[in-house]
Order: sequence, then structure tokens, then C-alpha cells
Amino acid sequence: MLIERRLVAVFSMAVFLAAAGSACGMARANEVAPPADAASPPLSTADGTLLRDGLRTMIASARDKVFPSLVNISVITVNFYDGKETKGGGTGSGTIISKEGHVVTNAHVTSKGKKFKLTLSDKSEVNAELVGEDPQTDLAVLKINLDELKGKELPVASFGDSDELVMGDYVIAMGSPYSLSRSITLGIVSNCERVFAGGMGGSDEVEAIDYIGGEATGAFTRWIQHDALINPGNSGGPLVDLKGQVVGVNTRGGSGMGFASPSNMVKDIAEKLVKFGEVPRSQIGIAMRQIEKTGFKEGVLVTSVVADGPAGKAGVKAGDLLVKINGEAVTARFAEQIPALSRRIADMPIGGTVTFSLRRGEQVVDATITTEKMLKDRGDETALRGWGVSVEDITEMLYRELRLESRDGVWVTGVRGGSPAGLSEPALQPGDIIKSIDGKPVKNLADFVERYKTIMKEDAIPEFMLVEIDRRGKNNVTVVKPRPVKREDPPREVAKAWIGVETQPVLKDLAKQLGHDGQTGFRITRVYPRTLAAESDLKVGDVIVGLNGEKLAPKGMQDTAFWRRQVEKLKLDDGAKATLKVLRKGEPVEVGVGIERTRIGADEARKDDNRDFELGVRELTFFDRDDNRWDDSVKGVMVTGADRAGWAGLGGLFGGDLIQKIDSDEITDLASYRKAMERVAKAQAERVVFVVLRGQRTYYKFVEPDWKPTIDKKAAAQVEKEKKEEEQKDGK
Repeated sequence: MLIERRLVAVFSMAVFLAAAGSACGMARANEVAPPADAASPPLSTADGTLLRDGLRTMIASARDKVFPSLVNISVITVNFYDGKETKGGGTGSGTIISKEGHVVTNAHVTSKGKKFKLTLSDKSEVNAELVGEDPQTDLAVLKINLDELKGKELPVASFGDSDELVMGDYVIAMGSPYSLSRSITLGIVSNCERVFAGGMGGSDEVEAIDYIGGEATGAFTRWIQHDALINPGNSGGPLVDLKGQVVGVNTRGGSGMGFASPSNMVKDIAEKLVKFGEVPRSQIGIAMRQIEKTGFKEGVLVTSVVADGPAGKAGVKAGDLLVKINGEAVTARFAEQIPALSRRIADMPIGGTVTFSLRRGEQVVDATITTEKMLKDRGDETALRGWGVSVEDITEMLYRELRLESRDGVWVTGVRGGSPAGLSEPALQPGDIIKSIDGKPVKNLADFVERYKTIMKEDAIPEFMLVEIDRRGKNNVTVVKPRPVKREDPPREVAKAWIGVETQPVLKDLAKQLGHDGQTGFRITRVYPRTLAAESDLKVGDVIVGLNGEKLAPKGMQDTAFWRRQVEKLKLDDGAKATLKVLRKGEPVEVGVGIERTRIGADEARKDDNRDFELGVRELTFFDRDDNRWDDSVKGVMVTGADRAGWAGLGGLFGGDLIQKIDSDEITDLASYRKAMERVAKAQAERVVFVVLRGQRTYYKFVEPDWKPTIDKKAAAQVEKEKKEEEQKDGK
């Protein structure tokens, strides 16, 4: 017993040291273990040393088999709100699973993703495309652009058998937490078949644990629960056993608990995504729960039935007890058994038949059900910048829920205020279904996008469009004006008198410290160069106490603008002057200074907002030049803001940059900037070069716009296929 206790103590310390070693550097398997400190259990026996070194060797070996295939995933996401496209960013982890460059990760990492950039183990960056995602299991597959590897071979991880895991097995979680460098953590398997039931509504049914792109996830999964620490950014990373095999994909974590999708399911889902771009599933329109707490001894309880679904049409009713499937007895006593049963039905051939034997009271009835393809809850969505409207494909599910006559058209999800869609007569509204444009039917989202591109690329964009809509069953028409309205700058404010100095109020306490106790005023903090004030005898540090014989005495900080308001009251005539009484080193001095027109500041500067690049600019002002010590030869437009995930923001433009050149176009003022951006929009080039002045340094920023409206490529391909079929029919 004594020897056993010593071995347990040594083993526990070895685990601690191995985990600590991963945090401060990866010790190689052939390195000599450092000596134990005074606080460690004595390692005097050969067995203890071998046990410790053996565990470290196993961890290092497992790490080295998978770590090279670990990737960090950076995602640019696109969402649609109020009729406009908004971009965001996210990160996650993934594992290379094939020489062809396939990477498995989580669907919540790729969801709404438009661009994917992967950082490989050698720190090189490559682009990737989405192969497919499966929200129901929260899994997705990306594919690396192999052309960017220039012949370099990819390291590939291998899958293990997740069914072999038992509680207490050691596992390693790998990933890039918080977008930091890749790391590993060690833990044990806490539960091999975790499901989530009895949650928000107090129900005992297996529940969805999340919604990804409007789709529920969790119904098909029995999670591997473990305590290897995972944090945001670890999502999609591998869970690895001590043999160096991927036994899961880490999906969620927190409060010392992690949850991973088991590798046997991951492998199956990944293969289907690579083959089909989706996971084809059957559905029959029922919900089931375990018989625990129901009083039944066998079977599975049917808790709800979709009235016009396959099971409902076959006569299945809520409250039936399912006892056999295709003649084979089935029983789900516990919640952990429901996901496997749900997956069994989902994996049946689409359009095939399945026979249920149901106990209904004292009767046993059979129902032959024809399966249907499981439908997406939400369709693909996009926003059309020129019209200010976001629309969505009408899925079969939406068609049924809204009880529509057909799936033709697109569903309006948002309208941007002040846009052509928002100003149409009557205005388009979320919930409208656009049926036709100028008499030409709109079949689906891809068809609608093609109509948009055709209209907006015409040499003369039409002034009006007649749009037919279905509004809650009523057929309406509206007029949309797609032609961009030429922007008219607002008129300038009336020029006022100005003296070219900047001041701060001098109140009682400050006046005392400056040596003129009791005499408050306005201290000059800046005499602007190239002004009439600079030609006068005014100096920084002078305290203005009078203007043209009138005393200036601020009583509090609320009087900060009093000096400016008094100057603005002066007459603005050619050659007009003012007499200032100032205190200079405590002595009164009178100074004459010329009066000028007010200079335009940032608040009054004319502005431009470009929705394509999500970039705001304004004209360069006198005060910008002074703040940055730029002379009159410096020209351009000031960046007031660039959305972090917009085209300009992703290209590295920041607020405060001075744009001086766009491609070959010199930018001298707001008019030249607008002209250059109009040229860029018309050319729709893959890359636009912005030359900016940031402080005293010039930078070249390469912006890569994506002009195509966001739309699923498969949907577009389907529309093209249908068009060809229609053309062939017409030809016949």
C-alpha cells in the first residue's frame, strides 16, 4: 500500500510538471527532466523517475504528432442589419485533416464568414475557402488555397476512435486562445456522453445548446466533457489523446469545463461536407424524449408531431410510444440515448420509407413514413448597397411558416433609412416579398442579385423602377429610384470675425499663481502662424483682460467660449483692427491686432461617407495643418473614421490619416477625392492603393475590396443551372 501511495503521488506531480512545462516551453522527449524542488514528493526510487519521464515523453510525443497540423483561423464576418452590410471579425482554431488542405473546425467559427485567413505552424499565412458547414453539429470544413503553399507539403493529423475513451483518460486540448500563439493544456475526460437536458424550460428533453445562423445545434451530439482548459479562440481546435490522435473537436468551454464533438462523428460529418458541401439528412417531423420519469418500461416517447410533416401524414400522434423501428425494438431510458436515435433517423435515405410500431393506449399501430430532406430554417442573405435593402432567400421552411403560394421572390429583412428602398413610394418594409422588377419576375436571391448588377451597371441607370411586392398576402407595387443622387454640400455658415489665437480661461486661483491676483482673463496658448495675429505683438503667455476698452473677466469654466463670442461680435471689414489689453509678466500692455474671417474647423468641414469602403473623410482645415505642423503645400482629405472590418479598415486606414493619392489620382480636396472614388467604384478593381500621410510619414495602404454582393456560390450555381435548363426548353 505504501508503494502504491508513493506512485500515485509521483504520478500526480508528474502531471503537474508536464502541464507547467507546456506553459513555459515545450520540453523534447529526449531532454533530461529537471530535478524536483524541495516541495515535490521525493523521487528517490527508479520507478518514480521512470514514471515521470514516461508521462512527459507520452505528452511530448502526442503533441508533436498533432501540433504541426494545428492552424489559427482569422475570419471576416458579414452580417445584415437595417438594410446594410456590417462586417466583423473573429478567430478560432482548426486541424488539417488531408493532404488536399481540408481543415476541420467549428461552424460557429465560420458562420457568416466571408474571408478566411489561416496561420500555419511555420507562421506563414494562407487564404482558405469554406467547403461547407453543419450548424446542427457545429462543425465546418475549410480548404487551404494550395497554390499559396508553392509545393510545400501539409502536415496532417489522424483521427482516433472516440468510442474508446473512458472517464479519467488524459487528453490534450490544442488551440490559439484569445488569438494568442498556439498552446496546449492537459486534462482528463469527465464524461463521454454529455447531453444538455432539463435546461431553460425545466424540460427533460435534449435541447439545442446554441443557434448558429438561425439553425439549432446540439440535437445530434453526445459531447466529450473534459477539464483541459479552453478559452475563446480555442474553438475548433483538436482534442488529442496520449497516442497523438484527434479524438474530438473542442467546441465550448468555461468554468473549468470543456466540451468537444467526438471524433467518430467529426470524421463522418467532415467526409460528407467535403463530398456534398452539406450534410444531407432525413427528417420526419417529430420530437422525442427518454422514458425516464414517464412510468414506461420500454420505447421512446413521441412528444410532438408537425401536423403536415411526414410522420403527421402517416398518422403518428404526440403521446405515442415508439417501440420498434423497421421491426427492431428501440428503447431510450436516458437523455444520453436520444442524440444517437435522432441521428439514426437523420441518416436514413432521403425519400425512403421507415416503419414505426407505436403503442397508443392498449393498441399497437404501425405507421409507414416517407422521409423528407431536412430543411434549412434560414436562407442565404445579402445586402444591396446601391438600393439600401437586405434580402433573404425563401426557404422551404419559411414558405411553410408564412403559408405562401410559392417560393418565388426574395424576403426583405431590412431597409436602410434614407436609401432608395427607404424612400420608395410606398417604402419597402421588412417582411415584404419582392416578386418582380419592371415586370420581370424575381425567382430567388441569386436571380435578384443578377437583376441588381445588370441595372446598376447600365450606362444610364434608370431614374425609376417598378417593384412588385407581396405584403402579407396583398399585392402592392412601389416606385424605387435607383439612380444615385448627386451629393450637394450644405452651405457654409456666415463668416464671423476672428483673431488668430487660442486661449484658456484664467480664473482667480490661477491668476494669483501667475502674479496678478484679482485680475482674471484669457491666457494665450497659441498664436497661429500665417495669421494677422502672428504679425502683431501678441505672445504666448499674454493674458487678455480687455477688448476695445471692455473688460474681459471670466468667472468660471462655463465662460471658456466668452472670448470667442466677444470677438465674433466685431465688424468684419477690410483692414479692421481690435485693441487688446493684455498682462505681460504682470504688467498691462496694449496691442493692436488685425481682424480676420473665421477659419473652418473640423465641425464645419465638408464631409463624405463612402458606404462601399465604410470610410469617412472630411476636407483638410487650417487647424489640421497647424496641429500636424504641415505647411500650405500639404493637401488631401482627412480620414474621420474607417470601420475596423470594412474594406478601408482591413487595408490599414485609420482616423487621422491624410489621403493624398488614390491609385494614380492626386487628392487635393474633397472634390478630387469624390471623383477618384467614383472612378474606383466604376472600375471595381481587385486592389486599390491609398497613399496616406500619417503624422510626418507616408504610407502605402493596399485595400482589397470585394464588390460582389454576399451570396452562396451553390445558390448562384443552381440559378445558372436552371437558366440553362430553361434555355434548352425554349430551344426545343
